[in-house]
Amino acid sequence: MTDPINVADFEKIARERMEPSAFDYYAGGANDERTAADNLRAFDRWVIRPRMLAGVREVDTSTTLLESPLTLPVALAPTAFNRLGHPDGELAAARAAGDAGALMCCSTIASCLLEDIAAAATGPLWFQLYVYRDRDVTRDLVGRAEAAGYRALVVTVDTPRLGQRERDVRNRFTLPAGISIVNLERYGTPDALRWAATSSFTEYVHKLLDDSLTWESIDWLRTITALPILIKGVLTAEDAALCVQHGIDGIIVSNHGGRQLDGAIATMDALPEVVNVAGRVPVLLDGGVRRGTDVFKALAVGASAILIGRPYLWGLTADGEAGVRRVLEIFRSELELAMALAGCSSIGAITRSHVAPRGCS
Repeated sequence: MTDPINVADFEKIARERMEPSAFDYYAGGANDERTAADNLRAFDRWVIRPRMLAGVREVDTSTTLLESPLTLPVALAPTAFNRLGHPDGELAAARAAGDAGALMCCSTIASCLLEDIAAAATGPLWFQLYVYRDRDVTRDLVGRAEAAGYRALVVTVDTPRLGQRERDVRNRFTLPAGISIVNLERYGTPDALRWAATSSFTEYVHKLLDDSLTWESIDWLRTITALPILIKGVLTAEDAALCVQHGIDGIIVSNHGGRQLDGAIATMDALPEVVNVAGRVPVLLDGGVRRGTDVFKALAVGASAILIGRPYLWGLTADGEAGVRRVLEIFRSELELAMALAGCSSIGAITRSHVAPRGCS
């Protein structure tokens, strides 16, 4: 095909190049994948209300997020096993994010060591944390992230059990030789290592992750780190209010890319109620973002930034570091164009008045 000009083009390339079960691992959602699909459709339920004669000569997409200056309000979401798409995996993604002036959130279940990712990075990094039954493992992971220079912890809270990902079940998906949960190898966790050859990811989650997390668990994390803590997996005003009450530094509206509870609310549909109670706490969004206009709509509703998962994985698969960089460039150019056409010269100029629910404009 011709050179890719949008995210969908990169997805087509990834589908052609990846082993089918690996592609399905990246692309698939839970059960009937209704929530995964609805994440995309939810952006169509909003329309942009452009303002004219605004004198937009230049457009500035820069912003600041938890004291990190960024030239783009688009971050790389925590995604597992980037080396399924390209041998350089998370190292390539981290380099590309830094070059683009974007932030990367590294997954605990990365296929490269968190220390190596930090060494490769040229921009700010956050560390996504699963809380393990063995609190010593959790404590050490936090200490390693601090020592490596990660600037915040992103605690994923929507996985007390793993969603039923039927593509993976049908494919009997396991990791290929040479790819493993490397960040856990030092802890002597045979279940994590064994999964690559004989066990399922579901079994790994059930055996190692703490399925009884409460707000007391988050309060405990506060006692072992001075890093800002964000909660990822919030979909309701009630939980957003609890985040505020517990002094959380950021909220990520996420349904795990539709990979957990099928039938859950789409993230763009959940965003308004979360923003309404978050106050000054930054709110981010992931799920279904494929265009710069999607970014614009989320910012207008009140998000401070958005995260992309599958789009950068498609870029990584297509062309490694250069592919991720190109995906971020596409988001930047599409966002710049949307801002110019809507009459917004800066991120701060994008307001709730610039969007409306479809049919209500």
